[in-house]
Parts: sequence; structure tokens; C-alpha cells
Amino acid sequence: MSLDLTDVTLTYPDGETRLTALDHVTLSVAKGDLTAVVGPSGSGKSSLLAVAATLVTPETGAVDVDGVATAGMSRGALAALRRRAIGIVFQQPHLLPSLTAAEQLQVMATLDGRSPARAAGRARDLLDAVGLAAQAGRRPHQLSGGQRQRVNIARALMNDPVVLLVDEPTSALDQERGAAVVDLIGRLTRERGTATVLVTHDRDHLAAADRTVEMRDGRLRAVA
Repeated sequence: MSLDLTDVTLTYPDGETRLTALDHVTLSVAKGDLTAVVGPSGSGKSSLLAVAATLVTPETGAVDVDGVATAGMSRGALAALRRRAIGIVFQQPHLLPSLTAAEQLQVMATLDGRSPARAAGRARDLLDAVGLAAQAGRRPHQLSGGQRQRVNIARALMNDPVVLLVDEPTSALDQERGAAVVDLIGRLTRERGTATVLVTHDRDHLAAADRTVEMRDGRLRAVA
């Protein structure tokens, strides 16, 4: 498996007590598989992504990414692991307004120490993969909401991650554009062999997933 969460528990302070965000959660996702996570607000979906992304350390349990046990790793080592192995598609694209679509991607490769020439070629290939080759020179204000989200997805894939974590990618899109974005994530998962976790509130878009799990009160259960 490329992503393994084993018996993970996470709590947060809540007054004089603690609120359980993740309650002994176990989840494994293999390369080329898309797992959709559904559930009501406050059920623990965002906490699950944060732990899987190594942005939050669980109190108990283990998180393995691409065969690497993350327990006990330093902040610097975790940051390097994220750059190498984890792509994150945020709910809002948060594109830099002054950069073109291609430049948004090239920045990611520069942060990872890759050469500008290789970064430019990789950016062209990924924008072509998400159907935006003709928009490579456009800035965010010149792109539609669906196109900006596609840039967001391509940016997350820039460093060829083995794990792709996607947070509510359709929240700002209409039904048709949302369905197209989820279908794109499913296709890229299989083509590029990523272990993908998609958090979504929209159950109409689950056909692209290989498996669906539901979170309630911090607990995970299989749906399909």
C-alpha cells in the first residue's frame, strides 16, 4: 500500500475535556486506487486528511507513506516527505494572481530543487493532461472556476507524488463542472498510479471512486 493509517486516534482540547476527531481509524489505499470519504460536517474528514498529509501528528497509531513510517520524524524530514511523496488539492485553489497557469506549477518544482527547464516541460505535460494546454499562459482571473481547479490538481501532481489527497474539490463548482473535475481525478489516479483519498460532501460524484467510506463521529466504516 502507498498510504496506510493504522489505529489512528486524534483528539483536540474542548474546554476541560477533549474532543475526539479520529477514533481508532484504519485506512489503506493502494497505488491507482481512489477512495472517497463522505460524512457530515464535523465528522472528522478534514482531520483524516491532515493526518494523512503528515500535517498533524496523531496521538496514537501509525501513518506510513510510500512504505515510510512517519512516527518520530522531524519537521524537516516530514516536509521533505510531503514534497516528494504527497500531493494536496485544497478546497480552494489559492493560485497566485500574478503567475500564469504554467508558472503556478513550476514554482512547486523549484521548491523541490528541480531545474527550470525540467520544470517547464513537466508543467506543460501536466496542463495538457488536465486539458489546459491552451491556457498555460493565462493568469487566474482569466480562467473559469473549473479551470482554476484543474490547475490546482495539476499543481498537486507536479512532483510526481505517490499519494494524492483531495479536499472537497467541487464545493465551488456547479454540478456539471464538479462531475468533470471528479472524473478527471479518477482518470489521473489510474493513469499516474497515485493512492488517492477524495473527501467530498457530494454523493452524486462517487461513481469515479473505487471505494467509498463514511466518517461519523471520528469513526470510519465502509460503504461500498
